[in-house]
Amino acid sequence: MSEFEVLAVSPKDPDAAERFAKSLRETGFAVIKDHDIDMSEIQAMYDSWSGYFAGDGKLSDATQAGDPAGYFGYKSENAKGRAQKDLKEFYHVYQERHVPPECDAVTRKFHASLIGLGETLLGWLDQVSPPEVTGKLSMPFTKMVEGSQDHLLRVLHYPPLPDDVEPGEVRAAAHGDINLITLLVTGSEPGLQAQDVNGAWHDIPCGTGYINVNAGDMLEQASRKYYPSTVHRVINPPKQKNQSRYSLPLFMHPRPEVQLAHQTAGEFLQQRLKEIGQAG
Repeated sequence: MSEFEVLAVSPKDPDAAERFAKSLRETGFAVIKDHDIDMSEIQAMYDSWSGYFAGDGKLSDATQAGDPAGYFGYKSENAKGRAQKDLKEFYHVYQERHVPPECDAVTRKFHASLIGLGETLLGWLDQVSPPEVTGKLSMPFTKMVEGSQDHLLRVLHYPPLPDDVEPGEVRAAAHGDINLITLLVTGSEPGLQAQDVNGAWHDIPCGTGYINVNAGDMLEQASRKYYPSTVHRVINPPKQKNQSRYSLPLFMHPRPEVQLAHQTAGEFLQQRLKEIGQAG
């Protein structure tokens, strides 16, 4: 395996669990192909939400202080340690919270499908992780998410870049995710990159229908750094391709009371939300 090779894994592969864990262990990323989420379902999500972001109704869905669900406006979030805001707007979807009526049906189905796949992937880690990992867990990964109502589907819109972008402003600055694993349907446009241990950046595969999976900070903490939370970013497009980009990451979260290592998932989440400007 090269210095940074993200493996593409099909659930139909007899060694899928081992290949998935190997890629996650060595790069923090893996790619799932040949899954059961149809491309038409993904396209329906892009079509539905592009209309939502183009309208003014989103403003009435703006989140209130302390509420994680709903619409977050342009330049409302910064990466940990960054003063500049990311060039994006987004909507937070949870299982039992409001979704815009025009997007509701397709979004509920898509959200549930991704959660089901995420549970399968965590089950693979339970199966093949070595005893030095599983023996230190407070409970198996699949038990951590059992009954969780905190699985966040973030519908992201990166608008075309304006003429007044300041130096250093990017669509999504370098960051690690907070949660256990993130499932990211390939974005409508390229731009996702991950960083290797030497600080070099690599484009993440952008094949049609691919689902990119990366380890989050909670998985790194719970596994005692066996599965690294790899830093990633979304770079600005070249001028000739300055158009909207949409992205649909699902963040798999444990129940708040689940013990990771030295703190609970709920404690860790609140700490990180403060760092990125989403909590007081």
